[in-house]
Amino acid sequence: MRSLGVDPDPCDGPEPSKAKAEYRNYTDGKLLDRVYNTYLQMHTHQTVDFVRKKSAQYGSCSLRTMGAMEALDLLDQLVDESDPDVDFPNSFHAYQTAEGIRRAHPDKDWFHLVGLLHDLGKVLALFGEPQWAVVGDTFPVGCKVQKSVVFVDSTFHNNPDTRDPRYSKFDLYTKQEELPDVQQLRGYYQGLIDKYCPGQLCW
Repeated sequence: MRSLGVDPDPCDGPEPSKAKAEYRNYTDGKLLDRVYNTYLQMHTHQTVDFVRKKSAQYGSCSLRTMGAMEALDLLDQLVDESDPDVDFPNSFHAYQTAEGIRRAHPDKDWFHLVGLLHDLGKVLALFGEPQWAVVGDTFPVGCKVQKSVVFVDSTFHNNPDTRDPRYSKFDLYTKQEELPDVQQLRGYYQGLIDKYCPGQLCW
């Protein structure tokens, strides 16, 4: 795990001149080895069994209590090893995301907060979890690995679920060989949301 013991230096932030198309590059770059190895570990060890064990471990939400800002401050100590674009503390990413959402949607303060808090689970890497268990682009376990998963062709060869017929031929959720076309179904479910859950989210 990569963590920092000092306050982040704003000079270590993102390159302002980087073009949007240059982000999320998983084919080359100075951080590629680190990123690839993180995904290799993730794609080897993230299994149905692992997820069930972690759900049982953390499901009671009784292991630790802290405020959201306290958890956010802890991200000053974490550099996300799965991110090909950044080599600075994850707290910067939280604020970048929140501010990007605030510029695009100034009237949706709940959305600003979602952007700020979306990666708080990464603090688990500071309390003993390996980074591969809490960072990176996630993927569903218990079903065939989709082609859209980062490094899909080179990192799943040692994942036992890929050889388990319960998950490789069908999937844990529907027991059907074909996965749904999410884009085609999106309009229908958006209609249900509009009908039964209109307006803003409140908590």
